[in-house]
Amino acid sequence: MNFPVIKAAANILVQCPNMMMEHGTTLIQEKAKNPDSEYLKSIGQFVRSYEESVAYAPNQVFIGNMKPSDLNNVAGPWYSHPVEPKTDGRFGEIMSEVDFYGLMKMCDRFELVELSSEIAPVIKKALQSKEMFSEAQLAMLDKGADIAEIQALVDKHTALGLYDGDKLLGCVREAHESDPNLSAHVVFENLVTKASGVLAMKHLFIKNKIDPAIVDYIIETSEEAVGDMNQRGGGNMAKACGEVAGCINATGIDLRGFCAGPAHAMVNAAALVQSGIFKNVVVMAGGCTAKLGMNSRDHVNKQMPVLEDMVAGYAVLVSENDGVSPVIRTDIIGRHKISSGSAPQAVIQAIVVDPLIASNLKITDVDLYSPELQNPEITVPAGAGDVPLANYKMIGAMAVKRGEIEKKDLMDFTKKHGVSGFAPTQGHIPSGVPIIGHALLALQAGAIEKLMVIGKGSLFLGRMTDLFDGISFIIEKNSGKLESDDDAAASDEFKQELRELIADAMQKVADSLAGR
Repeated sequence: MNFPVIKAAANILVQCPNMMMEHGTTLIQEKAKNPDSEYLKSIGQFVRSYEESVAYAPNQVFIGNMKPSDLNNVAGPWYSHPVEPKTDGRFGEIMSEVDFYGLMKMCDRFELVELSSEIAPVIKKALQSKEMFSEAQLAMLDKGADIAEIQALVDKHTALGLYDGDKLLGCVREAHESDPNLSAHVVFENLVTKASGVLAMKHLFIKNKIDPAIVDYIIETSEEAVGDMNQRGGGNMAKACGEVAGCINATGIDLRGFCAGPAHAMVNAAALVQSGIFKNVVVMAGGCTAKLGMNSRDHVNKQMPVLEDMVAGYAVLVSENDGVSPVIRTDIIGRHKISSGSAPQAVIQAIVVDPLIASNLKITDVDLYSPELQNPEITVPAGAGDVPLANYKMIGAMAVKRGEIEKKDLMDFTKKHGVSGFAPTQGHIPSGVPIIGHALLALQAGAIEKLMVIGKGSLFLGRMTDLFDGISFIIEKNSGKLESDDDAAASDEFKQELRELIADAMQKVADSLAGR
């Protein structure tokens, strides 16, 4: 069987301290309910600089300058032990917030983003040096607005400001005066998602020398909703991002599934490619402003840096089998069924164990598991624990239950088959997909043979069901053996002959029973 392959992956980060302070849901709610709280008064002293964020080890892992296992060699807490600050990595970059404002402007098709005439040329020069944007895109930064006019829009609450510290640099205007789905707040969120998604796609193509024109289909998996009052969440962010990224021959769709969305999208992309409907499918997403500073209250209370200052994005190219790139085993797909139940053990049984059993594989046959990869330095202070480690322990416990390992070897299992979490808590971003770039390198180098990516989602958050959700798939080293059309035809002919033989045998049994 010619399984589809993953040809390339990209991860990007944007350090957004001002967006966190102005648009993070936790801070917005606090300002509305307790504007004079000690939390708001003191948070400023715990906000990181761009340089500090770049030197943070998990961020360097995310963009590919360090391996996840390298975190074991960095003393904790990681935020107190900076590493070499590289803004560019194997999978992407860490962009500054001010430069990102320019990218938002270049992604704006309705003149909703305004940048001051003072800052626009500065940003243009910075983005021009990256050599990833066309002259037409950069030309959108040639026209700046008067800062007094921008301030007036912000003061009238018809626009939200773009800041660098206390300095106003621009704004995002509302797209409709009475439609809440086109308010400045929603437009702002969606433009951030679009721009960060575009940045991830740009890096996917440039770093891997891929012509964006070969892309047939795009599946976008963020958690934002694009629409108006008559069709809230109608989409299509996928085509919006593809337009800016140069995917002139692609169509696409948005796929939503809370944190499980990316894994669902990978399975769908694999199916589209293997079926022959499309040859090259990009699965991607931008980041989420609402989740910036989500656990900042706990970070401030513990006198530590506010680590949720990063907007993230990813992009993955799924293509026809080339005999080299790692394959997606479409015959080993785990799924959380409606009847599976929501207890942690039931979830792992459905997503991880059942598909392996069906394929005569043991839990220990999978070299590496990639569940929710949230950075524990973000989640542990907030009381949520080490999420990746909890998942590895649960998978290991299932291996103990099945007699594959001894109970005393449980912690060794977590070290051998897991990695430290390194992804920002951006909802859909941590759920399995950040490992793909690292996994491609490890599979091609022969360091591992099989990886399972696990996506899990909390569907109950939408108040439409109290169900849990999850899906998994296996990425495996390519055997290099491709099935020819003749082989496929012969295989189909054999299957048909086998079906006929089985049907004939069953008929003979039925006739014999009837004769008795």
